[in-house]
Amino acid sequence: MKPGGDSTAYLRYGRTLVKSGVSGLRSGQASHLHGQPLSEVLGQSARASLSLATIGACVGVLRFYANGRRDRLPRTIAWSVLGSAIGFCAGFVWKTRELTASMGRSSLKQMGAVRDQHWLERHPIDYA
Repeated sequence: MKPGGDSTAYLRYGRTLVKSGVSGLRSGQASHLHGQPLSEVLGQSARASLSLATIGACVGVLRFYANGRRDRLPRTIAWSVLGSAIGFCAGFVWKTRELTASMGRSSLKQMGAVRDQHWLERHPIDYA
């Protein structure tokens, strides 16, 4: 970095970039939800993900029956909780993928506009 006022310019640019990213997230969310509350959409996705969480828990319990030794109940419970968490997260990510994609596209688009503007400020085009 150059000494002097350049560091404040970089901080200002970074702040503007972050603000445009957050603004893009909000606009992408609004364009995807079409007036629906976010909590309702996330609640539906969470309820739909419970089936995969149950399957993951059952896979963890199967370890108890597959293993000949039945004295490893704490490990079986831990595997069951882990399987349930992985199943829930996988289902939730899958159910909210369209919302996430919409938010990401919108955010990248707005951040790209700010980056282009910053580049043009630093490299002015002279048509003369």
